[in-house]
Amino acid sequence: MSVSKKDYKRITTKSLIEMKANGEKISMLTAYDYTMAKIVDTAGVDVILVGDSASNVMAGHETTLPITLDQMIYHASGVVRAISRALVVVDLPFGSYQSDSKAALRSAIRIMKESGGHAVKLEGGSEIKDSIKKILNAGIPVMGHLGLTPQSIYKFGTYTVRAQEDQEAEKLIEDAILLESLGCFALVVEKIPADLAEKVAQSISIPVIGIGAGGGVDGQVLVIHDMLGMNNEFSPRFLRRYMNLFEGMTKAIGQYVADIKSRDFPNEKEQY
Repeated sequence: MSVSKKDYKRITTKSLIEMKANGEKISMLTAYDYTMAKIVDTAGVDVILVGDSASNVMAGHETTLPITLDQMIYHASGVVRAISRALVVVDLPFGSYQSDSKAALRSAIRIMKESGGHAVKLEGGSEIKDSIKKILNAGIPVMGHLGLTPQSIYKFGTYTVRAQEDQEAEKLIEDAILLESLGCFALVVEKIPADLAEKVAQSISIPVIGIGAGGGVDGQVLVIHDMLGMNNEFSPRFLRRYMNLFEGMTKAIGQYVADIKSRDFPNEKEQY
């Protein structure tokens, strides 16, 4: 069934809930700097996630764990200055909210005040409910994240599909319902079976945005470096590459080098 798309001048947390109610799918992409965020926002993406995946794609770390709160604020600040329509959600990095709820609130306040972000995202369910409550009570919107939670990679020991066993699947559904009841405005589910993800989306009224979670959810998110093919070493099943920027950029830069070496650049028209 085709759904008429409402023209949102500015996306808010209320907009996303309305989009789910109207059956309109939600688009979400990561961005970590002003220039990229400007392009993403202009293209009409609904939600920009300043993800702790910056630890991987911007800094070259193996995991998301090393990135700091200061670094997340730096990345988010550039993104916020670029956008005019999208909702900007900022990941709380590892170590900034797990220890206690007061630390979580301090971290969330710093992100909101120093970056201008519109919401924060936390990984986990019942085990971090006190932190979520504290942040929400301060008037800061919270997006949840269940399934594969990269900040817990050393606990899981692998990036394989989560919640394939009944017990873990049941807990995931319970956690999703809990996050909604606490007041989260949306939820990301990562790398879980498509049937389970659809069941989660049908069990709660807030939007469920998937990454590697099938098409039965309310929206999709990808890391922009992966989607544009800037990273040619990462090829999970759920990734669709819309460009091959690695190949195109390598060719262009190689041509630039060759033109300099051959004295072709700059030519007479390219100098004063």
